[in-house]
Amino acid sequence: MRTSQRPGGVPDQLETQAITAALAERIWTFGGATWPTFAAGGSCGPESCTFEIGGTPEGAQGEDLYIFSVVPASGDVELLDANLRGIPTALVADLDALARELYPEVGLAGLVLAGVRWLPPPDDGQFELSYRSGGEEGSCGIDITLDAAAPGIVSDRTNDC
Repeated sequence: MRTSQRPGGVPDQLETQAITAALAERIWTFGGATWPTFAAGGSCGPESCTFEIGGTPEGAQGEDLYIFSVVPASGDVELLDANLRGIPTALVADLDALARELYPEVGLAGLVLAGVRWLPPPDDGQFELSYRSGGEEGSCGIDITLDAAAPGIVSDRTNDC
């Protein structure tokens, strides 16, 4: 945290051993890969702080981003959001192929894979894939939760299809 290159860096209240240990317990990476590059930052109010950390594993398509709420006085750490896109680039094509194989035949025809994110344990092996038509706002989109381990479609949601 002390070496963060993000403007403003990490507030001193968050740079304690107890808080960094609590944060580290809640940060996962795909396959346990390290982040060769990452940025951390935060801000504090009178009683609580927000801490953000993002990083990209080697060979990944995207970045993982975690946002936490931290109460320095008690050391309480709460995960507010996790946007996990640090997936190996080679895996993305395999996930797309599996989703197209498992989803109803005409369901993904004409749609492109617009985004993929992985889900941390306890949903290990599950991914959220977003398909879009590429048309105007309000055009067809399908979001699928794919269990690559089982394999199967866990859930799906369509928008304007």
